[in-house]
Amino acid sequence: ILAAGEGVRMRPLTNDTPKPMLQILGRPILEHILSNLPSEIDEVVLVVNYFKERIINHLGNKFGDLTINYIEQEGKHGTYKALELCKDKVKDDEKFLVLYADDLHGSQGLKECVACGQYAILMYEAKDPKKFGVLEIDKNGVVIGIEEKPEVPKTNLVSTGAMVLDNNIFNFPARQHKNGEYYL
Repeated sequence: ILAAGEGVRMRPLTNDTPKPMLQILGRPILEHILSNLPSEIDEVVLVVNYFKERIINHLGNKFGDLTINYIEQEGKHGTYKALELCKDKVKDDEKFLVLYADDLHGSQGLKECVACGQYAILMYEAKDPKKFGVLEIDKNGVVIGIEEKPEVPKTNLVSTGAMVLDNNIFNFPARQHKNGEYYL
């Protein structure tokens, strides 16, 4: 779970609180995310930075039956670089679920994503796809391209931020976006 960002667009709420720790219905966003994970998942790696001690002190090393590990991402290098820090935590033939710590997903969607047994990405039809990772899919529903925050989107299908991947993702390094970051 990528939880290192500052939440700049959420200011002033994030001036002294990391975005994943903002409260919804009396619980931090991150608790909602962890509670919705499918039962197949027993370990979580949280990539942290901004006010990381608030996340670590709140969750510790366990949340229910989940074991939690932390990796610190120094600086603002983007989501691909954050995921790349987790490379050594993934076994060669192991699939893993990637989530952003500020996106809420229903438990059913995550369960179906994990249960499909192959690479998967949850998507959504957006009215304004320019703000997201825009997906290009072929006639069989296979993703053939993802463009992060394009000025002229090819489709209105966007990534919700939930992806099932394996370590092959690290064979395809991200290109640097014009803002300097490397997006997944």
